[in-house]
Amino acid sequence: MDTRVVDYEIRAMLSIEEIQSCYQVLKQLRPHLTDESSFVEQIQRQLAQGYSLAAYLKEGKVRACVGFRFLEFLAWGRVLYIDDLVTHAEERRDGCGTKLLAWVIELAKSKNLTQVHLDSGPQRHEAHKLYLNHGFKIIGYHFEKVI
Repeated sequence: MDTRVVDYEIRAMLSIEEIQSCYQVLKQLRPHLTDESSFVEQIQRQLAQGYSLAAYLKEGKVRACVGFRFLEFLAWGRVLYIDDLVTHAEERRDGCGTKLLAWVIELAKSKNLTQVHLDSGPQRHEAHKLYLNHGFKIIGYHFEKVI
């Protein structure tokens, strides 16, 4: 008999209220997000373009978020690309990020994808440990030119 207690859920966040509930967590990763209503509008625009937003909830409260897309590249074929992955600062080291990342990887597998990709800031050492522990490899550099 399985006696495990599941005290969390991971689910898509689609409604305005659900998106709003992710704001406090996502702005920890994206500190330039200073206005909740603009944040909701941007997420809604991105959802219309194929972005998906999911959250790890414990006791009904958002503890971690992931934003991702299904994309196709000449270099890698069809992949699940993670735009945003963050755990609330007070919840880190509690396994939220691990469970959310594992959920995303399983989602990719269920879509018959063979790869998950993401970019990560060079200062995010703890996040890098998480990715490496899940079998991610560092395969290149990401460049930008502000114009």
